[in-house]
Amino acid sequence: MLKTAIIVDIHTEKDIVTARQQVKQLARTLKFSVINQVRIATAVSELARNIYLYAGKGRLSFESLLDQSKTGIKLTAIDQGPGIPSIRTVLEDGYSTSGGLGMGLPGVKRLMDEFTIDSGPGMGTTIIAVKWV
Repeated sequence: MLKTAIIVDIHTEKDIVTARQQVKQLARTLKFSVINQVRIATAVSELARNIYLYAGKGRLSFESLLDQSKTGIKLTAIDQGPGIPSIRTVLEDGYSTSGGLGMGLPGVKRLMDEFTIDSGPGMGTTIIAVKWV
């Protein structure tokens, strides 16, 4: 059951900071450990930065997942950018199109419990990642 949804539009670098702060507060509210709060916030930073750098603009949403046995956070990053020609390539450790030292998508995948990506040339990108308490 989805209970809480927060949406942050990503257009500027400041929006990356806002997204990080918003998801960290949600993680705290959901009683994630401090280390998992940092992991989730780091994943959001990477996703938001990718939107900003490669698509120019997009949207991140954070949803609390609550049911009788589990609590979690679902992150959804959506953009209408150029898309990713080879998902397999961008998921390789060490791959960078910007020359940066960020963790990139492989890092997001490692930080979260569930990770899916849907993208292709000219179709934008949607990434969904979930972390459970």
